[in-house]
Amino acid sequence: MIALGDHFARTLPELSIAWQAQVPDAPALLVLNEPLAAELGLDAQWLRSDAGLGFLTGTALPDGAAPVAQAYAGHQFGGLVPRLGDGRALLLGELPDGRDLHLKGSGRTPFARGGDGLAAVGPMLREYVISEAMHALGIPTTRALAVVATGTTVHRETPQPGAVLARVAGSHLRVGSFQYAALSGDGELVRRLADYAITRHHPQAAAAANPYLALLDAVIAVQAALIAQWMAVGFIHGVMNTDNMTISGETIDYGPCAFMESYDPATVFSSIDSLGRYAYGNQPAVAAWNLARFAETLLPLIDPDTDRAIATATDALGAFKQHYEREFDARMSAKLGVAQTDPQLIADLLDLLGQHRPDFTSFFRGLSRGTVPDGFGDWARRWRELGPDTAAMDRVNPVYIPRNHLVEEALAAATAGDPGPVRDLVAAVRQPFTERPGLSRYAEPAPAEFAAGYRTFCGT
Repeated sequence: MIALGDHFARTLPELSIAWQAQVPDAPALLVLNEPLAAELGLDAQWLRSDAGLGFLTGTALPDGAAPVAQAYAGHQFGGLVPRLGDGRALLLGELPDGRDLHLKGSGRTPFARGGDGLAAVGPMLREYVISEAMHALGIPTTRALAVVATGTTVHRETPQPGAVLARVAGSHLRVGSFQYAALSGDGELVRRLADYAITRHHPQAAAAANPYLALLDAVIAVQAALIAQWMAVGFIHGVMNTDNMTISGETIDYGPCAFMESYDPATVFSSIDSLGRYAYGNQPAVAAWNLARFAETLLPLIDPDTDRAIATATDALGAFKQHYEREFDARMSAKLGVAQTDPQLIADLLDLLGQHRPDFTSFFRGLSRGTVPDGFGDWARRWRELGPDTAAMDRVNPVYIPRNHLVEEALAAATAGDPGPVRDLVAAVRQPFTERPGLSRYAEPAPAEFAAGYRTFCGT
């Protein structure tokens, strides 16, 4: 059995509570991410055994493991909640390569706030499918190692079969982790947390004249790059609360997430986002707002003089727009196969996409084949004058994404006891850029009647 470290729990005991996973009634492996298991040095055959299932559900851990529920705060839809934390999750510990092994759906913790601490099969498999697709697209993300059915019924809108997700992440440090520490009033705790984040994720900041300002700069840069990558593939996170923004720059907490089909910046899928706060087109601005909340927690570390600290942090935050625009323009230039970035060409394309609303993914893949939809002719002539490299386009524009209707179809089948469609969908999206025979249905947009009223749910 692999060893699990407890460095986070030992270094920052104020930010976690020791806790044990709930024992499942009848654990059964639904999916195992064998490529990830191999990467981690975990034997797939052992993970399928009773001992392996105990490991994946947190009920049979190696000696020395010290699972904890992590504490964090968060702005949820703009409102501050001072105490959130892992209500149904546990950090089992750090793997030998330094990444976290974490459970979701492992039972109630002291942070549960009235919840049952459980998770249903559908939402846990959604995280598996979408996070594997994001990884294959080259987007920083947590990874799902396994989903284990628990044999327990979970009561949501309707009774659902229960499951536990085992996931791997660079860490589970969030903007909300810093908010929780700052709200405690313990400035030394914030400093220790910042030092831990620097050591773990942004070691270059340690050598800077102002390491805590350098930490802020680093998180701004990685988040700007991440959001640009989301936008370039049409990914909509759905619940960009500050507790769902990582310090590492990884995508985390796939709740009501989905991929945009017809291009529309106002696209919202989440059933709880009635005002469209986290719409596709709002994601860069929301990220900047979240980063301002992160900066607030660091002010006393950046400069003991509050006015100077605010001015310095404000200047740093101002760089987000430049970081994001540079990253987004580079991504869009790659999608268009042009070596020289032309911001006006990109802006004009986005305007046309907004007017005509083609399928976002299919548009770019078709463009490399010479397919130009009605209304794009004049723009396409300008684009062709730049000598686009269509082979390069095919290396960055996916054929296969987790189409929303196929995700729902696969999750419904798995909930009814057949995980086969989930496995087939993951097999398609793990090689998103390579068109393969027999997979045409995975490249087709959802039927219009499905897309018109599609909504996603958190599953909590």
